[in-house]
This record gives sequence, structure tokens and C-alpha cells, in this order.
Amino acid sequence: MKNKIKKIGVLTSGGDAPGMNAAIRSVVRKAIYEGIEVNGVMRGYEGLISGELIPMTSRSVSNILSRGGTILKTARSKEFLTAKGQEKAVKVMQKNKIDALVIIGGNGSLQGALALHKDWNVKSVGIPGTIDNDLGYTDYTIGCHTSVDTVLDAVDKIRDTVSSMERIYVIEVMGREEPYIAVMAALAGGAEEVLRPGSSITIKQIAGEITEAEQKGKRSWIIIVSEGFDSAHSIAEKLKSETGYSVRGVTLGHVQRGGSPNAPDRILASMMGAYAIDALIDGHHGKMVGISGGELTLVSYEKACFERDKDRELGNRLYDLTKLLAT
Repeated sequence: MKNKIKKIGVLTSGGDAPGMNAAIRSVVRKAIYEGIEVNGVMRGYEGLISGELIPMTSRSVSNILSRGGTILKTARSKEFLTAKGQEKAVKVMQKNKIDALVIIGGNGSLQGALALHKDWNVKSVGIPGTIDNDLGYTDYTIGCHTSVDTVLDAVDKIRDTVSSMERIYVIEVMGREEPYIAVMAALAGGAEEVLRPGSSITIKQIAGEITEAEQKGKRSWIIIVSEGFDSAHSIAEKLKSETGYSVRGVTLGHVQRGGSPNAPDRILASMMGAYAIDALIDGHHGKMVGISGGELTLVSYEKACFERDKDRELGNRLYDLTKLLAT
């Protein structure tokens, strides 16, 4: 028997990701098509606590498919981490007769959804929106494709300078815990090395590889480093000291979050948004929408947030391929 959902809230939380607006658009229009009223929650969990809600219609999401960022804004909420803050959020939902939430965000955002689900019996379905691709049981998260494209564009441009001036460049990308962007951009960009959290390679080993390659006539290198390993400028200084060569560090920063989402992210967001509404109508909650082998699935928040071993195995294989192809 289908669960009667009359009104939902939709929010974006944590770091913004290209494609969040496409997901909002899909959630709103699918819900309205199904006869469900929609409130947009401004500024994530912080806005839920303060009751910053706006009624949304199909026209509310016109012309946002191609826009980066999120029209609902986003924020990180320290108050929501407390039981008192969560209680405030629940009371706002009750006061406004919101039956369920659709939460678009990354690992931290879905851990917040898990807390509401377990401790307060709040119905919700999560949509993975994060450039880091750091959630389990989904091949991709909304925003990760566009972010890799953004980094790759920068790597290609830097490669021109690297080749022309025969230098070594260390390019720092986002990924404090999950090195997805670094590994993918390194493989696609033909980098000679990629450094990521948990990597056992040392600066001395890299310096030895560079020196050996220099003796064989190779005079330009690109090293991509995930921010969770070390900073680009720190690594550049250490390599310069070890090798005596010219080494430059570049930090790409928040440019990786912005920009118009590419086609894969728009399509993924549109599919996941509509699927989230179907899931709520069918009585599912406490779960995240994922995609595996091209098929949309539902996975518990616990598994999505805390089980990512398969992704690490893939990262190891792609790292090995990157090294092989760079020789």
C-alpha cells in the first residue's frame, strides 16, 4: 500500500555541487505532478531550524537546470549537530505539516538525515550531491563529473606551460578524505603521479623517479595531489629541495565547485530527484538514492555514509593504470 505524502520539504546542505539545481527542479516538478505540496528549505539544516521555508511551484524552478550552485542556498549548521537543534527542526516540520524531507548533499548531510531518521522518526530520502563522490553504494554522486571536467580543463592548460618551460607542477585538488577527483583527473589528464590520503609513497621516492626520468630525457611532470595528503606548495618546496629542479605548486580551490553542470550530472540529478519522490510515495525512508550499473537503487543511510571499501579498490586500480600509462 502506498504511503500518503501530502507535503514535503526539500533542502540542500553542505558544500554545493554542480547539478544540485537540476535535482531541486526534478524533485519539485515530480512532487507537484504527484499532487504533493513542496516547501523549499533555505540554507540547509540551519534554515530548517529557523523555519526559513518557501512555497514552491513548477515555476519556482524554471531555468535553473543549467545553473551551478543551489537556489535554496546551503550552509553548515553547528546547532543541528545537537539534540536540541534537531528537536527545533522537527518542531518546524510539525508546525508546517511537512510529512517528509528530500535532502540533497554529501556524507555529512546524510549523516544528519540519519540522525533525524533514527532519533526523531523523521521520514526522508537522500540524494547524493557532492563533488567528492564519497558515498558508498553509488557509482556516482551529483557534481563529481563536472568537477573532474573543471580540474581536467585546468590540468590541460597547465600542461602547456609545463611542456613549454620543462617544469614540474604540483596541482592540489579537493578531496580531504576521498581522492576521487584527484585519481580521475590524473588518469584523464595524463599526470605522472597522483598523491592521495593513505598513499604510502614518499617525497624521496617521487624525487628519485623524477631524477631517473630526467636522466632519460623527460623534463616535465604533473603531479596531482588530493588536499587530504598535503598542500601543493608544501610538496613543491620539498621536491625542489630534494631534486634541485624548478617545482611550482598550484591550488585550484573552490573553482572546482562552481560552473554549469555537464550533461551526465544534469541527467543523473533529474533521474535521482524523480526517483526520490517515487520512493517516498512507496513508503521508503531513511535511505539514499544511488546508481549502480546504470540502475537507480535505494541504500540505507548507514551503508551510504560508512561503507566505501569498493570505491577505494577502484581507486587503487585506476592509480596503477595512471602510473603505467605515464611511463
